[in-house]
Amino acid sequence: MSGAKRQKRVALINDITGFGRCSVAVELPLISALKVQACALPTAILSCHTGFPTHYLDDYTGRMRPYMEDWQKNGVQFDGIATGFLGSAEQIAIVQDFIRAFKQPGTRVMVDPVMGDYGKLYASYTDEMCEKMKGLLGLADIVTPNLTEACRLLDRAYPKDGKVDEGELEYMAAELSDRGPSQVVITGLSEGDTIENFIYEAGRGTMLREKKIGGDRSGSGDAFAAIVIASLVRGENLTDAVKKAADFISKCLKYAVELDLPWNYGLPFEEYLTELK
Repeated sequence: MSGAKRQKRVALINDITGFGRCSVAVELPLISALKVQACALPTAILSCHTGFPTHYLDDYTGRMRPYMEDWQKNGVQFDGIATGFLGSAEQIAIVQDFIRAFKQPGTRVMVDPVMGDYGKLYASYTDEMCEKMKGLLGLADIVTPNLTEACRLLDRAYPKDGKVDEGELEYMAAELSDRGPSQVVITGLSEGDTIENFIYEAGRGTMLREKKIGGDRSGSGDAFAAIVIASLVRGENLTDAVKKAADFISKCLKYAVELDLPWNYGLPFEEYLTELK
């Protein structure tokens, strides 16, 4: 495990979806393109994601602990741990145990609390899961909620029309940081024809802006998380990592519009994979 040339390695705790470009199917190739090894611990296996008219789902909850324990027996270690959509309170508890078991002094833990959007929680999200997710914050180095998720984690009302100023965002990010993560990115904020990401660390916040292209698209959050965690474990700073992710996603969104891809087909990231550095 020693030596400056050692390849970095990230554990991905997320579902594996066959069609629709989301979760591990997006994260693994993007992280690999950034020359970081990606190792998946599945939470579920789906034929297509839930944005399709039908989907087949195999819940992996009962297999997650033996899978994780075998990694421990084999002495597998990670430079980064990234969590994505979690389907139950039990899965969140397993993830807490995973982080406690595998987090070393140099391991970066990123929690993407995939809970809801546009002021509403996803149908599968219960109050118990929300409370467990708050507990997961205490084990994170970086957390990347959207505005809906940030409000729910802080027990705040979602602002009217989803509008919030930078002063309020800084206050919210500081409050989230007080619960554990030293770095916070409040993602996907919309203002006119721009998309904004609010970055908070070391007691101060900055806003990064990108031109908005097209509508919402499945898997964008997974692409963002993958690029950020891979960049961080490579030693890049948070602002550069977020900018790299936002620029890459913008390129993919533009191409998706050119192809007239349905929103649930995700980002056509394959076109630009070799450009990731």
